Amino acid sequence: MSIIHDIYLISDSTGETIDRIFLALKAQFSNIDYNHHQFSFTRTENQILKILELAKKQKEPIILYTIVDDKLAKHLEESSKKLNIPCFSVLGDLISNFSKILNQSASHIPSGQHTFEENSKRIEAIQFTMTHDDGKMIKDLEKADIILLGVSRSGKTPTSIYLANRGYKTSNIPIINENSIPEVLKKNPKLICVVGLTVEPKRLIDVRKNRMNALKEEHGTDYTNIDKIETEIKKAKETFKKYQWPVIDVTRKSVEETAASIIKIYEIKNQNA
Repeated sequence: MSIIHDIYLISDSTGETIDRIFLALKAQFSNIDYNHHQFSFTRTENQILKILELAKKQKEPIILYTIVDDKLAKHLEESSKKLNIPCFSVLGDLISNFSKILNQSASHIPSGQHTFEENSKRIEAIQFTMTHDDGKMIKDLEKADIILLGVSRSGKTPTSIYLANRGYKTSNIPIINENSIPEVLKKNPKLICVVGLTVEPKRLIDVRKNRMNALKEEHGTDYTNIDKIETEIKKAKETFKKYQWPVIDVTRKSVEETAASIIKIYEIKNQNA
């Protein structure tokens, strides 16, 4: 019987940073069995005490934390050591080393990465993306940072939302045929960063069937017909090629991986602009 670890992710902010770090970490250990416990906005010794009270009741607890206040971080480490609980800072050494290299003291301000300007940009991007989902509001596409094109259920919406949370105004448009592409994109295909998403036909069938079953939707038989889907994807690829839009196959990619590739394309386009 495998050991089940209780992983405690402790952050003095939203927990977004440590959550992403843990996702990357656990990807390196495919056989890990764990229970996940996340504690955000941990900024007092009393909060830490309560967390440790829970952790010490577990057989195999592990603590990972991002706390920029040195005194509070030290309290957590010393208290964990007394309880024989492994405790690791995922930013401590990095901040310290950067401070030495830059010859500058760190601010040690919780949520320091979330400035007002960045939050405003993110909120604006989310609002834009939600109102430009699934081909809505195509009259102001030139305001988008990124436009995603793809057949139905190729992952456009979740990828758009992820990009919006990273601060990119994203519009996504379903491709039914070439005529479904807005004229502004066809007349000037290099105007905006346009990326085509494609997926293997068999995978797309599964996704569409699951969607229909979950929402009890009804579509024509063509929606899950393998021959029709193969033709649909082939025509979409031909359209992407015609307008020289980069294409990403999302079949075996997570939303995060797809978004990372899109952001790279966006950055390269802007560098060459």
